[in-house]
Amino acid sequence: MHKIPVSALVLIHTADLQVLMMERADKPGFWQSVTGSIEIGETPYQAAIREVKEETGLDALAYDFQDWQASNVYEIYPHWRHRYAPGVTENTEHLFGLLLPDTLAVTLEPNEHTQYQWVDWREAAKRVFSWTNVDALKRLGAQYGQRL
Repeated sequence: MHKIPVSALVLIHTADLQVLMMERADKPGFWQSVTGSIEIGETPYQAAIREVKEETGLDALAYDFQDWQASNVYEIYPHWRHRYAPGVTENTEHLFGLLLPDTLAVTLEPNEHTQYQWVDWREAAKRVFSWTNVDALKRLGAQYGQRL
């Protein structure tokens, strides 16, 4: 079954803009926020909640979960295109935020991520490999009146 080229990205953060970053298991050195494709019959909102649970063990709805009503379209990296139907080269990524009361310990899905760190949002923007993740971090900073 091919992946659907629609996904959710969730920035998990605190009010002082500490952001959860996770290192990909399949690409050491590639840091990212929670992200994942929608499944059949699922909305991006539902996918975001599911992905937060799968990747961190957190229940997004137990905290301040926000649909940012924003998305980015990006070219799928060539080394991941085999996951999609032939000819699919772009993905639409919907942005969400999850405000936590403090940095919390999370339970990683070991097949997806090997480690996590809480870092300042500006440091996170330097670390992530995806321009859409940088864009989401800039949006987060702007919500709090800060710029990169």
